[in-house]
Amino acid sequence: MTAADTHQDRDWSLESLNKAYQQGYMAGLTGSQSSHPALPDVLAAAWEAGWDDGLEQSALHQRRSA
Repeated sequence: MTAADTHQDRDWSLESLNKAYQQGYMAGLTGSQSSHPALPDVLAAAWEAGWDDGLEQSALHQRRSA
């Protein structure tokens, strides 16, 4: 791990994690492709987790509506 990696890992807060997750969740709900904006690794992981959850929720809703 380099000094730059360490700095990047600290470049987030609970609020920014929540925001990244929520943005990913909304993208997943709308069926958007999994392409998050350029984010530090921790925030990118939060965005991807939200996207996965949103996509899963969208699929559940579609099955119930069918």
